[in-house]
Amino acid sequence: MEVIVEDNGRKGRFALYIDASLVCEMTFVWSGSNKIIIDHTGIENGFNGKGYGNVLMAKAVEFARVKKIKILPLCPFAKSRFDKDPSISDVLF
Repeated sequence: MEVIVEDNGRKGRFALYIDASLVCEMTFVWSGSNKIIIDHTGIENGFNGKGYGNVLMAKAVEFARVKKIKILPLCPFAKSRFDKDPSISDVLF
């Protein structure tokens, strides 16, 4: 399993690969220089319920902490993770 961060300064994604195949992704757009908006999380058929979305969420939180930015979760999955896990609220916008 490998999680790749792609960021072109305007938008990007956290992508999880298994054996070089994309399993799931979480996309974001930059809003200014201090915030990203997570707008979509998608998981390929057959990979639901395995916790891969949580892996992407952890990578997004790590990304925000390293860059000292905040996350605005418009994606229902990302919003639900923030609602359920107060330990990541430090990066919530």
